[in-house]
Amino acid sequence: MSKKNSASNDRASRRKVLRLAGGGLTLAVLGAGSTGCRENDGGDGGALGGAAPSKEATATPGDGQPPKPLWTKSTSAETYGDNDELVAAGGMVIASGNPLAALDAATGEEQWSLRDGAVPGAPLLLGNGTLYLASGEYDGTVAGYEPATGKETWRSHLGKEYRQPSPVAVDGKQVYVIAEILEDDGSSHTNVIAALNSGTGKLVWKEQRDLGTEENGVHAAVRDRYLVYTDFKKNLTVRDTATGKQIWTRKTAKTSYGVFAVHQDLVIVPQGQKLQAFHLSDGAEKWALQAEDFDTFREPAVLEDVLYVADSGRTLWAVEPQTGRTIWQSKDLADANAYAPRQFVKVGSTLYGATELDDRGGIHAFDAGTGALRWTFNDKSGDYHAWLVATDGTHVFALHGKKLHALSA
Repeated sequence: MSKKNSASNDRASRRKVLRLAGGGLTLAVLGAGSTGCRENDGGDGGALGGAAPSKEATATPGDGQPPKPLWTKSTSAETYGDNDELVAAGGMVIASGNPLAALDAATGEEQWSLRDGAVPGAPLLLGNGTLYLASGEYDGTVAGYEPATGKETWRSHLGKEYRQPSPVAVDGKQVYVIAEILEDDGSSHTNVIAALNSGTGKLVWKEQRDLGTEENGVHAAVRDRYLVYTDFKKNLTVRDTATGKQIWTRKTAKTSYGVFAVHQDLVIVPQGQKLQAFHLSDGAEKWALQAEDFDTFREPAVLEDVLYVADSGRTLWAVEPQTGRTIWQSKDLADANAYAPRQFVKVGSTLYGATELDDRGGIHAFDAGTGALRWTFNDKSGDYHAWLVATDGTHVFALHGKKLHALSA
């Protein structure tokens, strides 16, 4: 496997366009960002350039001060702001890019790389100790790799009549993919969702989706016998994992790019000013929360049986996911005039949130028990890309554009 960088695939991604539009960026800003982002030579955000950390860099910061990075590396990352484009597994941290590179979590040193290993914008899907990827060669292949070594351990091909299958979810038995159906003239107007056996790679079932649905922008999760997913067409759909048959579907309002949370028998979806929980079995509403006037809910996450979500008024909520009861609300973000997070991870008593825009955002650290804002890490690069966060339980990894930082959790 090569460690050389290669040219980025120039295939347009609607996912990127919508993410930038959602961030309120103008074409002028996009043009400026694409010509070359500024790099910080030190500064408040921590030393950049991959230098070994000093004793001062690893010291515990003072109250309200973010930690200095344990290490920072430039990467080949090609991300569009989706939560599944940065993962940590097998002692490695991996960001979507070409080549796909795995860095040692402790040192930041590259351990393996894979040219054309991932489609830009497609998820890095973890399950069964395997990293599942849609091939960047666009040959219809879906493959599984061992995160620690990059060794291929599984491969499947949906068939020549399908194009660009992309894995969207995985459970203990199956890998779920969405692919375009090819017409005789090479065009595609419809797509299928299919289940592949995670042991043999053989097709278990496939179901054609409704005309007008898209294969892009799909977010999915599996809970027991339910496969639940959203898409750009504002559909929320649940299927039976054994047969692929649709159990129910419903239209949603704006759904924060389709990100939702699942807890036990519920799917929890942000819909503008409402946060709603529906039963997976029949789509019936279980509970709903209402944000204040003109505020809208952002992407939710359930971590250790607590639902965390921020709203556009910069209130951070902790909620019981089964009842909708509010555990606490924090106004610290509004008081600090800081951007609200859209992705969360948790380590111990600390909740980490990654924001989209940069100048008053970055990685926020909160007291998970109260919502108090402890500190914010920002690399001061001014890069227009959304921040992404992941953790292995020991480190917190913060990706911003092509800079990947490791912080002590």
